[in-house]
Amino acid sequence: MIWHPFTAQAGERPPCKIVRAQREFLYDSDGRDYVDAIASWWTVIHGHNHPAIVEAITQQLQKLDHVLLAGFSHEPAEKLACELLKKTHGDFSHVFYSDNGSTAVEIMLKLALQFWQNSNQSQRSGIVRFSAAYHGDTFGAMSVSAPSIFTAPFRQKLFPTYTWRYPCHAEDAEFFSEWQEFLEQHGNTLAAIVIEPLIAAAGGMVFQSTIALQKLCHMARAHGVLVLFDEVFTGMGRTGTFCAYQQSKVVPDMLALAKGLTGGVLPLAVTLVSAKIHAAFISEKPEHTFYHGHTMTGNPVGCAAALASLALLAAAEEKNLVSTLEQKMQTLWQKVHARHAEKITRPRVYGAASAADLQSKSEAPGYAFSWSRRLRQRALEYGVVLRPLGNVLYLTPPYNISDSALERVFDAIALLLEEYAV
Repeated sequence: MIWHPFTAQAGERPPCKIVRAQREFLYDSDGRDYVDAIASWWTVIHGHNHPAIVEAITQQLQKLDHVLLAGFSHEPAEKLACELLKKTHGDFSHVFYSDNGSTAVEIMLKLALQFWQNSNQSQRSGIVRFSAAYHGDTFGAMSVSAPSIFTAPFRQKLFPTYTWRYPCHAEDAEFFSEWQEFLEQHGNTLAAIVIEPLIAAAGGMVFQSTIALQKLCHMARAHGVLVLFDEVFTGMGRTGTFCAYQQSKVVPDMLALAKGLTGGVLPLAVTLVSAKIHAAFISEKPEHTFYHGHTMTGNPVGCAAALASLALLAAAEEKNLVSTLEQKMQTLWQKVHARHAEKITRPRVYGAASAADLQSKSEAPGYAFSWSRRLRQRALEYGVVLRPLGNVLYLTPPYNISDSALERVFDAIALLLEEYAV
């Protein structure tokens, strides 16, 4: 039968069978409803089965289901590329399509390495990753992710990188002093740094100041190092702007987007590429071509869904949905923390993402945190979908979640914490 992802093959309860969904709710085969407090792995930013996205898909299917994008083109892909370049204010010149966040990151890495080869600087091959990083499950994405339970079985097959701790504050003088020294020593052999700007998501919802990100990247740029941003999580309005980089005044050389791109309806991802990067591939030499592609690259139906998602995001921006959600979650986390200060620490909110850390006297933090599984199972009994990152309890609800549903989520968290023994 089905081998479910990130799921132990012994000791787990049978999966909850979902038969339909609407807005922030999932409905199982027994008729129970659940608030999808994590937007089905951070994708369903407008709620489930949004009529505008469903209609866009239906209309597109009546015209063109799929065509390969090598040697062909179609209107949905062209329109979406134009919209994405417009939303990023001309900071990029080209859009490379793929189908998920891991591959969008993989494309960035391959383009960065080939950029330097095409530019006759093949000595630039070093990649810098950061300690809170999780970029996906393909081998390149694992190589630039932090060592973890996810990557441990494959460690010997991953390509070498330089690892640095994720700089959260610009006042971290020790970090930036060491970073400068490292760049002076290795800068001329580095190809790129790859980072999740402002929020390292799967690494524990680690928040970063815009000034720290700006300082980190400007120092790297001073040594000619390319800057690659993984905005698979932070893109599509999650932090309050279309992309997180737009708050930091750092324009990356490349940027990966996925997850909320289609509103969580269809698999689609993009890698946005600057004119500087693209210029190195403008050549009639066969070896300068980027030989990379995916069967469903730029699928017309997926692109139509993404165009509808972008239109909905524009409406959400006009209504200030993310900032309003941010304020509500701040208030609700404060109430929970006041009631359970001995059990959770560091309640934090950034845009449409929030989290708190579970305290423990007997267990180290991390993805294998034992109470995580029980919390996940008990949350379903309270009618809420939660999936802690180990000891990190987080929420990433749809931007348009109702007040009543959001309060139901926090009521469930409070009840779960009543059961939790530090």
